[in-house]
Amino acid sequence: MKNRMYYLLLPVYLFVVGFVLIVNGVFTGQVTSVSNLVINLTFLLLIGILFLISFFSFHRLNLLTDKLLDEVDRIDKAYGQGNHNLWEVYRSKSKIFEDDVLDEAFGRYQKKMNSYQTRHGLIGSCEIEDYLNEDLLNQVGMNYYNSTISGTMTGLGILGTFIGLSIGLGSFNGNDIFTISDNVGPLLDGMKVAFHTSVYGILFSLVFQFAYRSLMADAYDKLQEFLDAFRECVEPAVSSTDDNTRAMLVYQANMANSMKQMAELLKGEARDQAESLDRMAQRFADRLEQNLAADFDRLGLALQKAYSAQEIYADNYQSMAETTRELLQANRALQKAVEGTMERQEAMALQLKEQAERIDATCNTINEEISNQLYTYAQTLEK
Repeated sequence: MKNRMYYLLLPVYLFVVGFVLIVNGVFTGQVTSVSNLVINLTFLLLIGILFLISFFSFHRLNLLTDKLLDEVDRIDKAYGQGNHNLWEVYRSKSKIFEDDVLDEAFGRYQKKMNSYQTRHGLIGSCEIEDYLNEDLLNQVGMNYYNSTISGTMTGLGILGTFIGLSIGLGSFNGNDIFTISDNVGPLLDGMKVAFHTSVYGILFSLVFQFAYRSLMADAYDKLQEFLDAFRECVEPAVSSTDDNTRAMLVYQANMANSMKQMAELLKGEARDQAESLDRMAQRFADRLEQNLAADFDRLGLALQKAYSAQEIYADNYQSMAETTRELLQANRALQKAVEGTMERQEAMALQLKEQAERIDATCNTINEEISNQLYTYAQTLEK
């Protein structure tokens, strides 16, 4: 609800202006003292300018605080529909109040709060009152200026008093009863200035002080109403120390489990490679046995033929030599095959050794990392 108490300044000011004009005979055409009228109108013009500046500052403050109340209504409505904290809505929302001053202050609050945001929640917070507070209202309402207006009105009234007395006493210069009676009129005119300026100076001071204090009290109440609604429905909860500790333990447990699975996977691959090597060696042994058995059979047949040929044909020694040469060639081929297989076995053994070393190094690194994290966590708890 708008506070229009400062509108009272306008009718009071118009009333005083009319009163001064009537007293000085402006409407009747009987102006008794032009200097009196000029002094009063000058003072009233100065006071009117001061009031006009204050009026605009009060109007600006009234609009700003009404924006706060409008936002309170929206908060209550949104909270009543879902009955849950509204911070996720206000976390990145822009142009909330549709007022540059309020939106700028709330934007700085959003930026500060978002700096505390992590994937586990908020690790810290700041107060909304650090940004939307009475100092902001005082700045918008020009408190530094309006707080001096009441004293300025009183000071102008006192100044007018001294000016009027100075004018009256300056015109009073009689030495006897006859000349004194002739100077009573100018003296009274000066006293009118003193009286009039004192009266409306004090009147303006009282009215302005009443309107100003009423407006500021109403603005502070609206601000407090917004702060209460914001704290109840919007302000986010901060993660406690226990929540942070649990999150850290869960993270470390998940990382350790991942490392364990990786180590088991590496071990499984090494086991599969070892089994594959065993199967390869077994196949080689079986093939070697088959080849040797076939070669020995051929050797027996060759010797038998040689013996038979020696008994029957003496000239078949050359055929036996050729058969022996073939046998030697077969043995050399077999030897080369055996050497190639041994080289592959050695290369496979070297690869298995390197994999075992990498697995050991990986396990050691994992153990060191977990130990460091546990040590850091222990240090954090001690602090």
